[in-house]
Amino acid sequence: MGRIERARLAYERAVFAGDGGGVVGAERELDQVEADLAVARGRLMHARFLDGEPAQERELELFETAVRLYRGLGDVRGEGEGLFWVGVFLQVVRGDHEAARPALERSRELAEQAGDKLTLSYALRHLGIAEHVAGRLVGARERLEESVRLRKEVGFSAGVAANLVGLAHVAVDEGRRGDAVVLLDEAEVLAEGAGRVMRSVEEARGRL
Repeated sequence: MGRIERARLAYERAVFAGDGGGVVGAERELDQVEADLAVARGRLMHARFLDGEPAQERELELFETAVRLYRGLGDVRGEGEGLFWVGVFLQVVRGDHEAARPALERSRELAEQAGDKLTLSYALRHLGIAEHVAGRLVGARERLEESVRLRKEVGFSAGVAANLVGLAHVAVDEGRRGDAVVLLDEAEVLAEGAGRVMRSVEEARGRL
């Protein structure tokens, strides 16, 4: 039985049988559904933005709603994921790396607490990007390397490739051209079938 159906039955028991004991639990289940749906919708809106559609503030509103609901539920993993997406909106859509940092840092903390390696890898990646933009190359490299390690653990090959491209850019800025070549060669192998990552590999090669 799904959560929506359980909510309907809880309503009927409360209204017709005078048994309201299931209402609070049903409401919490619907909060979970609403939070999950908000993240899913926001991610799709973000995908459309990356494909060239205009940015929509509703994307941020959806992620903020998810954070609020997950926090109310005590869902640490969900809250961490929601905060990551808040940070991504601020960083990628608005281009404000410093404004994104608090959400990304908190996402990292919660993902570590929840043992959510995938969200943790995403938070570290985007913190690494912020470090790179700020010119803090050591910090950028450390965060991206840790994200690579986590993504290898969970078998996220395309994500590993994306991070290797980031590390190649850092290597170029540190004057390590040979290391950048090696990183991009590895990224190209891992990114097979991931067109967006392959394009980023080719763009990075243009800096060599």
